[in-house]
Amino acid sequence: MIGYVTLGTNDLTRAARFYDAIAGELGVPRFMEGDNHIAWGVAGGGAGVAVTKPFDGNAASVGNGTMVALEAKGPEQVDRLHAIALANGGSDEGAPGKRGGGFYAAYFRDPDGNKLNAFCMPGPDGE
Repeated sequence: MIGYVTLGTNDLTRAARFYDAIAGELGVPRFMEGDNHIAWGVAGGGAGVAVTKPFDGNAASVGNGTMVALEAKGPEQVDRLHAIALANGGSDEGAPGKRGGGFYAAYFRDPDGNKLNAFCMPGPDGE
């Protein structure tokens, strides 16, 4: 149902470095870009992610309660995505680990403060 998610940024160059690193780990290329936006995804694949300077010219702000979840291939990739996020200007919102019900996840924010989650569903024992 979801084609892509767009997040606001106040610094497109900084956001590009962050999301290029995350998308690189996930094996997802840029598929669209312009002066004020960049999008990552695969035609016919899962939902993409885009960052943009707001069209109305006002500063980008973070939505309270808004989060984008990125599906990983397994716990090891969740761990790597969390580390990549922190190494590229992101901030920690919850270290990688089991969250119950076979859900393994890590939480972080991009350099603009947008909340993201890397997750996988490896099973009840986390394997």
